Amino acid sequence: MNKYISLLVIASSLSLACLPVCAQSGDGMSKSSYSNNTSNVHVEKENGSQPASLISDLSAYPGLKKTDANLVGHVIDAKTKEHLPYINVAVKGTTIGHLTDQTGHYFLKNLPVGDFVVVFSSIGYKTLEVPFTFKKGETRNLKVALKQDAVALDGVVVSANRNATKRRLAPALVNVVSLETFENTNSPTLAEGLHFQPGVRVETDCQNCGFTQVRINGMDGPYTQILMDSRAIFSALTGVYGLEQIPATMVERIEVMRGGSSALFGASAIAGTINIITKEPIRNSGSISHNLTSIDGSGSFDNQTSLNLSLVTDDHKAGVYIFGQNRKRSGYDYDGDSYTEVPELESTTLGFRSYLKTSDYSKLTVEYHHLGEQRRGGNKLSLPPHMADLCESIKHSIDGGGVTFDLFSPSESYKLSIYGSAQNTDRDSYYSGYGHTKGLSALGGAQYSYNFDNLWFMPATFTGGAEYSYESLEDESYEYDHSTDQTVNIASAYAQNEWKNDKWSFLVGARMDKHHFIDHVIISPRANIRYNPTENINLRLGYSEGFRAPQAFDEDLHIGNVSERVSIIELDPNLKEERSSSWSLSADTYSSWGNWSTNFMIDAFYTQLTDAFVLKEIGETDQFLINQRTNGAGAKVWGVNLEAKIAYRRLLSLQVGSTLQRSMYDEKTTWSDDESLACRKMTRTPDVYGYMMMNYNPTKKLTIGLNGTYTGSMLVPHAAISDDTQDKNVDSPDFFELGTKISYDVDLGQTLEVILSLGVNNVFDSYQDDFDQGANRDSGYIYGPSLPRTYFMGCKINF
Repeated sequence: MNKYISLLVIASSLSLACLPVCAQSGDGMSKSSYSNNTSNVHVEKENGSQPASLISDLSAYPGLKKTDANLVGHVIDAKTKEHLPYINVAVKGTTIGHLTDQTGHYFLKNLPVGDFVVVFSSIGYKTLEVPFTFKKGETRNLKVALKQDAVALDGVVVSANRNATKRRLAPALVNVVSLETFENTNSPTLAEGLHFQPGVRVETDCQNCGFTQVRINGMDGPYTQILMDSRAIFSALTGVYGLEQIPATMVERIEVMRGGSSALFGASAIAGTINIITKEPIRNSGSISHNLTSIDGSGSFDNQTSLNLSLVTDDHKAGVYIFGQNRKRSGYDYDGDSYTEVPELESTTLGFRSYLKTSDYSKLTVEYHHLGEQRRGGNKLSLPPHMADLCESIKHSIDGGGVTFDLFSPSESYKLSIYGSAQNTDRDSYYSGYGHTKGLSALGGAQYSYNFDNLWFMPATFTGGAEYSYESLEDESYEYDHSTDQTVNIASAYAQNEWKNDKWSFLVGARMDKHHFIDHVIISPRANIRYNPTENINLRLGYSEGFRAPQAFDEDLHIGNVSERVSIIELDPNLKEERSSSWSLSADTYSSWGNWSTNFMIDAFYTQLTDAFVLKEIGETDQFLINQRTNGAGAKVWGVNLEAKIAYRRLLSLQVGSTLQRSMYDEKTTWSDDESLACRKMTRTPDVYGYMMMNYNPTKKLTIGLNGTYTGSMLVPHAAISDDTQDKNVDSPDFFELGTKISYDVDLGQTLEVILSLGVNNVFDSYQDDFDQGANRDSGYIYGPSLPRTYFMGCKINF
């Protein structure tokens, strides 16, 4: 089986040599000091024979040779003393790693000789790092006990400084959305799961096609950089619908970094960065699941089927993770006018991520994904689009992937990553007329990191790199003779240095971008300070600058309808780049006493926008309402994010977050030709919003969960839909969306498990009740929760 998996990985690499995506792994983390509770570590030298519990493991590796430096042992829970299966055991600074087996034991063979650090990690436990010396011809036994980590104190993140770093020691604050969050809140895609983070909102912006965008700290979607495995492969074309096309099944975790400190990842990272870390194969396993959702108890259903398979060789030198999801959702008419408020949707996702460890210090990672989706809203959904009174129909075919090669030094002093990624998008559309769009985006680059034992006054890590990105876009509406043809080339370089120890971190860096629409190089500096007065208190201060380029973005390609005319967006020919300056100040504390663990966070932010992009209606024809994107005077966004987590062992956990903010233009701005609507407040941005999650596990098999989101009142534009109506600004009501889920695990043996679940989302049916009706409606007049009350049930089989 090993041979076939290796051949599959190599074949995948060759077939995708021209379709490159990076994968960021936890291997090769930069040097940092560590603290060890020696009572949790027990080391023995074996005297010629191995423990009885490991005989079966050793027999799988006949003929030990090479260094014959081996490490065996087991991992237990520090409190319950139970052996822990599937704990990651890795040699830091190398590609060497294994999982403990079902009995909690592990065996690493033929290790490199010398001084290393062995890292034990798993979700739900504090990471333990043990210094160790491997000697030729010697087998030693290392037994460890891991402490539970109910608030994810020691999780590893890569978004703070482009290197794998413990979250607690990261120079900038990074929040993590785990796979558990998606499962506990019944969130099948990225769009649903992102609701449960402070400072983050996902909103629906079209009543016809239901496209969504994510807002961080109150700013529009294009101010947020969406990454996959730390690479910006989402093009302007896929940004509109991309959030709903990424299934939770392909995601290991989501890293959310609010504020401009993420500017090192490139343009459009003004509000923050959403970094999607995809799953990597870690053991032979798989799952299949189906989820059925009824929308408001009506005849409209949402069916989702997922399949995942992870295969690795016995020596963990190669592996492949295969994922797939099929989804079919009926259209839903909420107000009985025969026009949908929720579009029908069919989608299919297929892909894989694989790796091949070419040596103890090098690794090749290959990823590919296909996303196919068709959605349609309006009326007469069974007829061809042109025969309906109102129709928006979009059919996407997206193919993307990438290749990354990581090289580590034996001394753990440097790491080199060379990567490339590409994504091709083909879209057929009908926005009251047929159209077609093609898009291609590609990214290539390299990153080098070097660890200094001491640089002037403390240990440091230097990170530098260069990237080149290409993006082409051809969009044409046949019915209205409207087209967009855009090619964007950006050459970039970045460098930063972080001085750090357990108490202090000082980071300075900058990114240079040469956008071919701009005749000068844009320099975006960044500086961060972290101070830990104690191990469990983190104080951070950050400053950064960023920009948005004067180009067509995702929402510019979306054509809405108002009163049987289409609403389009054009770019001002004199449009220039928008610049930003951002400050952030945060504090987070961790504490534990007995069986209780807590985490409290406060994060203040301030962003100044210069030459801010604004939309203004500049004219109309019999067919068009024409809006122009132009530069305004400027804007300010400021506020505070709050979050609290509390957990009692694994029995009970509660997480609550909220955002208080203001988003204001420097001068009065209007989206309409009616100057009386001019105001300084940004539209579609509430001053208050938040979320909560609670999970109760009375037994290991039963989980009872509650979740909710709150959206405060906001200013929503409402365009005139007839000669008898006028453009107006509407103060929306506030909404509280409560959900509940119950799941039960049925254990059918050591390797087979069935999970049954059911629940209700939006229990109180908190939903917009003043939609426009009929074919003349303003499709952009939509706000609040994306769905009314829904009932769901699911079954998942793990094997």
